[in-house]
Formats: sequence, structure tokens, C-alpha cells
Amino acid sequence: MSLLTIKGLTAAYGEAKVLFDIDMSVAAGQIVSCVGRNGAGKTTLLKNIAGFLTPTSGSVVADGRSLLGMMPYDIAKFGIKYIPQDKKVFQDLTVRENLELGSYATKDYDWEQTLSYFPKLKVLMERKAGYLSGGERQMLMIGRAILGSPKLLLIDEPTEGLAPGIVTQLREVFKELSRKTALVIVEQNLPLVCAISDKVYAIRDGRIVAELVDAISVDMCEGYL
Repeated sequence: MSLLTIKGLTAAYGEAKVLFDIDMSVAAGQIVSCVGRNGAGKTTLLKNIAGFLTPTSGSVVADGRSLLGMMPYDIAKFGIKYIPQDKKVFQDLTVRENLELGSYATKDYDWEQTLSYFPKLKVLMERKAGYLSGGERQMLMIGRAILGSPKLLLIDEPTEGLAPGIVTQLREVFKELSRKTALVIVEQNLPLVCAISDKVYAIRDGRIVAELVDAISVDMCEGYL
């Protein structure tokens, strides 16, 4: 059964249309990646799912419930978490305080899972988040998002600007996370996409031009970009 189903989604910024008749689906436990050049509409797609933007037409249904018209915080409470590309954290708060805010919102104060995925956060607990590296901020953002055991994570460009070692760690974390939650990932790193994805949607100029499954290769993805 599909966890997330999108049909005929069209989106625009004012008069400028950005997405055209998007159809896609995500099953429980799947890792689904969206690939495409900058400006293809990938981030806009995630923001429409998360409730930060409102489609001009189409439907977005999760677990049998329409997400259209819901506020972003209600969508998050429903179990769909959005992790933006900008790696923004509460810079004047410590790592511990950032996690506490996530716990307050979800009523989940068990950090065991987060720290098992990102043990480095244990030694950074009292450091202000503004002094973290890009990789450490990404760990914190993902760790905070998985509090409350969400059913779906929407992750925008998680490996952008990160060192290869961190990318390798995230690859393994995503595989582990998919045992408990589905993931929709917007990503430019095609080797990573091919290594972890159950399905890949190639997006060009706001349209899905291919849906790839089974033995997904970098050459297959590049052929649609």
C-alpha cells in the first residue's frame, strides 16, 4: 500500500508555473530519490508535500489523508518531517538544547536512536550549534527530525558540501532509517542515489521524465538529466 500518493500536482510561484502534473508514490520503508538539474522543481516538490507551498491543482495524500490545506506543523505532527537544504539550526543553542526542542515538539525524549546513528553528537552536546561543521549540522537536523518516529522524511540535498566520509556515513544511516520510515531524498550525488534508492524520479523543467526502478545506475540517471 502506498504511504504517499501524489496525482496531477501543479505548482507555481505567482504566474510562473514550476511543477506540471506530477504523479508519484512512496511505499512504507522505501527510499525514493528525486534527481534533476538546479531549477528543475525538486525543492518545490518537497515544499508542496510539507505544506510550505500550496499546489495550484492536484492531490497529495498520505496514509489515506489529504495533506492539502494542512499547516506545515500539523503535517509534521502527522509524521511527515521536512529537512531543508540550508542546514539551519538554532545557532545560539547547544546541540542538547536543539534536541530538547525536537523532543518538546514530539513528546519523544528518548535520544537513543538519534545517538546510535550519530554518536559524534554525544561529545558535542554542550557545543553551540553555530560552531558545528556542515556535516555535524546535518547530523543534528536529521537526528532532531527522527524524534517522534516519523513515517516519512523529506530530505533536501543532504550531502551538499559535505566531506566524503560524512557522505558515506549518511548513506548507511539512510539505509538503517528506511527500516522504520520512508524517505524522499532530493540529491545530486548520483552514486549515492543509485546505492540507496528503491525508486528514482528524474525531473526536468518541472516534469517527471522517468521513473526508474531495479538495477538503477548512474548512466541511467544521467541519461534523463
